[in-house]
Amino acid sequence: MKAVLFYFGTILISLFSFINSYSQIPIDAGDPPNNTDLPEFFKSGLSDIEDELKLVKHGKVETIATSPGGFPVYAVYYGEKDDFKSQANYNSAVAAWNPAYYAEKGEDTKPVIFIIGPVHGQEVEGIVGLVNLVHIMETGKDYRGKDWSSLRNKLQKCRVIIIPCANPDGRKRCPYDSFLGLHEDMVTKYGQGTRKDGSMWGWPGAKSNHPMKGDVGILGAYFNDDGINIMHDEFFHPMAEETKAILEITRTEAPDMAVTLHSHETPPAIYNPAYTARYMKERVYDLEQRLNNRYKKENVSFTPDNLLRKPKIEDEKFPPRTSFNLVCALHNISGTMAFAYECNDGTISDKIPEPFVTYEDILDIQLLLYDEMVDYILEERLLWKK
Repeated sequence: MKAVLFYFGTILISLFSFINSYSQIPIDAGDPPNNTDLPEFFKSGLSDIEDELKLVKHGKVETIATSPGGFPVYAVYYGEKDDFKSQANYNSAVAAWNPAYYAEKGEDTKPVIFIIGPVHGQEVEGIVGLVNLVHIMETGKDYRGKDWSSLRNKLQKCRVIIIPCANPDGRKRCPYDSFLGLHEDMVTKYGQGTRKDGSMWGWPGAKSNHPMKGDVGILGAYFNDDGINIMHDEFFHPMAEETKAILEITRTEAPDMAVTLHSHETPPAIYNPAYTARYMKERVYDLEQRLNNRYKKENVSFTPDNLLRKPKIEDEKFPPRTSFNLVCALHNISGTMAFAYECNDGTISDKIPEPFVTYEDILDIQLLLYDEMVDYILEERLLWKK
């Protein structure tokens, strides 16, 4: 009898531990409550990812890392991997004047698209888009029932790798499932975190203490449980297992295009990385213009043309302000067309008294991004031949 009670007690403890591991940190008194009116399709939680990945039949799900908090970091693979006949790493191949020595890409190989879900746990919009994208790859429809079979058909011509959430620790600590209609200070507080006296680290101050340890009140969702901001890891000697996994996928898969998903309070935008080849900056800018025009056509939030960021040659003066971040690392390890994408999170401020977007808009903005990405890489793919 004691053995039976011990057995069931162990199960209950394990169950409570599991439930607790997926619970969010409490919201401070005086802060607005978590949104409770989220539509069914707005699936932004770790449990939503788990539920969706259990349904995957046409792709392959792998655990590529375990976070410091003990959470699995998943990748979903669609399409068979081609043999690129690699005989050198990317940088050595470029030094030999031909990237095909790293990855031979001809008409007989599929384009590879790598989509990296939020490395900052408060930027939940990317999770919403990717859970729906996996659902589209499985069924042809998003969770609203909207048909995206055209997008699915195009993606089936590629090899697609999706990391639904690259920082589950940060997502677990974020107490909000959406920030739409909330003040941007809530993103600052729970995203970048606070000091022990309650003052906010803010942006870019949250990058001045890394790993984020010591004077920490709320550890922001920017960071994993070890205080590592994956966007600014040590890429020549990574501190985070999550970073190592992302770089390893990039190295072995040789993606034609790679994106890291983020969110901010202004209209959606593509950010061109600093330390990448000039021709690749021009390609990213071309995609940015195409995507922005698509947003106009679809009547969702877009960036005014005069605010689009034309590529520039880096010529910094001292002291430097331009960092070599994760996106730069993706390009320099594989030659991929890499960029950061910022979705509008719907927050408000003194300058933005009303949200630019609805929940429907956020999902459409995400899925239109993927539609334009695959169109671009199918139409404008760079072939590497020996």
